[in-house]
Amino acid sequence: MTERAEADTVAFEIEDRIAWVRFNRPEKRNCMSPKLNRRMMEVLDELEHRDDVGVLVLTGEGTAWSAGMDLKEYFRETEAQGLGAVRKAQRESYGWWRRLRWYQKPTIAMVNGWCFGGGYGPLFACDLAFAAEDAQFGLSEINWGILPGGGATKIAVELTSFRNAMYHAMMGENVDGRTAAEWGFVNEALPQDQLKDRVVAVARNLLAKNPVALKATKDAVRRVSEMTYDNAEDYLIRAQEAANSFDDEGRKDCIRQFIDEKSYRPGLGGYDVSRQPSL
Repeated sequence: MTERAEADTVAFEIEDRIAWVRFNRPEKRNCMSPKLNRRMMEVLDELEHRDDVGVLVLTGEGTAWSAGMDLKEYFRETEAQGLGAVRKAQRESYGWWRRLRWYQKPTIAMVNGWCFGGGYGPLFACDLAFAAEDAQFGLSEINWGILPGGGATKIAVELTSFRNAMYHAMMGENVDGRTAAEWGFVNEALPQDQLKDRVVAVARNLLAKNPVALKATKDAVRRVSEMTYDNAEDYLIRAQEAANSFDDEGRKDCIRQFIDEKSYRPGLGGYDVSRQPSL
């Protein structure tokens, strides 16, 4: 089998301000190799501040989302080159996951199939996640003699209960998309033929919201999870003040539309961002 060029390991298209980014190694169930990890960082760089991109969706080509790290290229071949190569490969993979966690635009994982091991890294990095009901989620590391590394154990504990996480990590058994939704790995599970439509609907909802407020909100949710209440309270005050410095007109305009025009109700929908001159 001919090895894919690095540039071909990730594919993307932009449609109606939604960037559809795909793991593109379907012949390997989209396992993440060093080449793919490097290319993904380049793609994230390219898309992050484009005016024609408002939301990024991460999905997989073929029948898998990502079956985790490539055992041959990421582990065996890298380890054969010594510790320096191992650390470089780790920086490349963890680096783009970290970049995705703090991405400027809202991000959605559309889990269309297999999601194993290292795949939990980008899954957790996305702000929202939707899965096909028949998608398979697994921490299979225990089945080949290692612990779920690369943040996978931490992610399981972050997203689900202690008992679920322990069982999932120790048993090496797969769960389907429905169970993944029940456990909190994803927001919702849907039939495969309804998955994309649901993700598009969510993306369009996000596109209608103030992008400065969205960035501040998604960062705040991640930050406050590790704070005491008092620290979080203080952080959120400062975060709102910082957001105001970037987009004070947005806050004023939404208040005007509500109080003066009575053109929307915040509890039932958002204000009309398209009428705001600064965005």
